[in-house]
Amino acid sequence: MSGQVPVLPRQHDDDIIIHDEELAEADLKKIIRTLNLKVTTQRLVILKSLQAGSRHVTAQELFEKISVDHPEIGFATVYRFLRTLTEGNFVSEVRLGGLPARYELNFMSHHDHLTCVRCGKICEFENKTIESLQEKVAAQFGFKLTHHVLELYGICPSCQSAN
Repeated sequence: MSGQVPVLPRQHDDDIIIHDEELAEADLKKIIRTLNLKVTTQRLVILKSLQAGSRHVTAQELFEKISVDHPEIGFATVYRFLRTLTEGNFVSEVRLGGLPARYELNFMSHHDHLTCVRCGKICEFENKTIESLQEKVAAQFGFKLTHHVLELYGICPSCQSAN
């Protein structure tokens, strides 16, 4: 590629690798209280929708998903709460190039992503060798890593076989 981040297709629910991890409602309420916020139905709906299927969603996609059953929840409410969750380190925000940020809950163990540039499918993976190499690179430049995001782009097996 010529240094530009590709424009990715919109994701669909069946494009996501699903994790079985899920927080109970009491845990979701605890997150809200930890942020020194009042537990509201709107905040719970946003958190529940965010955790459903462990999707990597944009604020717009999350808003559209929520507004089907909760038209009273506005986009600004969704966006502001996502920002607050991100600032509180309960949500990871991935922002590459000029693309809209994608969000996911942080309760899962650390993982990296492979994204198909044709269909938008995201595969999550963990690799101890990659993690070790990142630590070594940081140390080589005198950095102490606090966190990182690794996004790899390519063409998934389904799209390859469709050609």
